Amino acid sequence: MFSCNTSTSGHSTFLLTGFPGLEASHYWVSIPINLICVVSILGNVIILLLICTDPALHEPMYIFLSMLAASDLGLCASTFPTMIWLFWLGTRELSFDLCAAQMFFIHAFTYVESGVLLAMAFDRFVAIREPLHYATILTHSAMAKVGAAILVRAVLLNLPGPILLRRLLFPQISVLSHCYCLHCDLVGLACSDTQINSWVGLVSILFSLGLDSSLIVLSYALILQTVLGIASPGEWLKSLNTCVSHLCIVLIFYLPKLGLSVLHRVEKHSYPALAVLMANLHFLVPPIMNPIVYCIKSKQIRQSLLKHFQHKRVDVF
Repeated sequence: MFSCNTSTSGHSTFLLTGFPGLEASHYWVSIPINLICVVSILGNVIILLLICTDPALHEPMYIFLSMLAASDLGLCASTFPTMIWLFWLGTRELSFDLCAAQMFFIHAFTYVESGVLLAMAFDRFVAIREPLHYATILTHSAMAKVGAAILVRAVLLNLPGPILLRRLLFPQISVLSHCYCLHCDLVGLACSDTQINSWVGLVSILFSLGLDSSLIVLSYALILQTVLGIASPGEWLKSLNTCVSHLCIVLIFYLPKLGLSVLHRVEKHSYPALAVLMANLHFLVPPIMNPIVYCIKSKQIRQSLLKHFQHKRVDVF
């Protein structure tokens, strides 16, 4: 820990942290991380291209899926560069402005993804509760408004964070807990009063991840109530099967956050390498798993992918 006696505002240097005790192996650690980065980007780009080019996929569920893929790409672009700099190039230093910018985009795209998952839960609820009015409720105009609202909320909730950080004093050199910049990490490194920053961060989380997760649970409770009320036992599984992909994505998104939160409070100092691994998986797993889950569970995505490759094969021959 560096001293606050030489603290500055807006001119600090932040040092990224890799895996404690494995610094000599960072080059080898970078190989699977880079592989995950490439597969995540390719998977989400393929999902976006399929949905944009195939008219059969221009349905609300797949349009929301395209929003999810776009937010995953934004999250990849926000987190992967510093991971590659650290593990591949051995570069640890980040300026205050770069760190604050990365912090903003990481949290913003995380909130966007959370909002899209909530919109997808509402989509499944409408599809099961009001199947005859599904197309009239979730029109393209309505989905565009939902997407714009999700994006505006993410920006407004995260905009005060970097601005308020500039009023804080930091040591000239500060060591981060991870290989990227997070709001709670930066606030914990500050040498001045951070009460306002902490409250702003708490409100931001409550009105994004906290609200979204609560409404997703409520949506599934209403979905279950609707299915049990109107369907025969043989139709229960058929109706609930349309929610399996989304439910898997929700668990993939929220469970690493819960595990990381528990680990930080229980065993962070006892197993620092495990804490760093969980923190990295927290951002690496959802972007790579979301396309895989929907390719496995969605027959329409598989058919579109197969048709696309068949057309390419015919063009080649």
